[in-house]
Amino acid sequence: MRLENQSGMSEFLLLGLPIRPEQQGMFFTLFLGMYLTTVLGNLLIVLLIRLDSHLHTPMYFLLSHLAFSDIVFSSVTVPQMLMNMQTKYKSIPYAGCISQTYFFIFFADLDSFLITSMAYDRYVAICHPLHYTIIMSQSICVMLVAGSWVIACACALLHTLLLAQLSFCADHTIPHFFCDLAALLELSCSDTSLNQLVIFTAGLAAIMLPFLCIVVSYGRIGTTILRVPSTKGICKALSTCGSHLSVVTVYYGAIIGLYFLPSSNNTNSKNIIASLMYTVVTPMLNPFIYSLR
Repeated sequence: MRLENQSGMSEFLLLGLPIRPEQQGMFFTLFLGMYLTTVLGNLLIVLLIRLDSHLHTPMYFLLSHLAFSDIVFSSVTVPQMLMNMQTKYKSIPYAGCISQTYFFIFFADLDSFLITSMAYDRYVAICHPLHYTIIMSQSICVMLVAGSWVIACACALLHTLLLAQLSFCADHTIPHFFCDLAALLELSCSDTSLNQLVIFTAGLAAIMLPFLCIVVSYGRIGTTILRVPSTKGICKALSTCGSHLSVVTVYYGAIIGLYFLPSSNNTNSKNIIASLMYTVVTPMLNPFIYSLR
């Protein structure tokens, strides 16, 4: 196959969702409604937390950043997907594809770190309630958020810089609705062993390590509740942690289903469905979950 390096590659072709042409209109309306709900719902959360002084607490401070991250995270892929559903030639420029990959990784990792910070906040609230205001001070909250942004940026930048060094073959068709990193590596004619190694190590640092921290936090919360079992204590714990635990289940459930469960013959369809779960569905559900609280 003819080789083309990054300077010669002008654009990629996105195949989009595996749906029939007669279903395009229905799915376009569905995903447009979900995207608008995501943006409006999370924007409302950010505005409410900022305007209501009663919500100026560590939990809602972290939630406001998660809501903002969800707006941008969904906006990285969904508008492009909706536009491609209405056009015949579903192309994306090389620079746009690399940028989309960067921001997708950035905000996916940022969500993971923010959710972990919220788990720590819930742990302190239940296991150390008398010292909560001291431990979760304003400076600590700012450090947690700033650290999340910096580490997520570093991880995304590392992946993107390595991706930009690769050469691509003449075939520039991506069987996805956005520029997925794994799909781009499959199109490369270069040696991607270093990229794969970074994906594995960064994945452990940005996804599995935060997930383990969340599991440990809820393990300690469960232990604390069981020490003095009471209906009142269990109800209080559910009220405190129920919303966050629901978000954790949906977010990490999609990621585990995509990356850790055995692959079937219909791997590409599974990847697209899982990607839709944590790029479209999860950001839309978060406002509803926390509004119930």
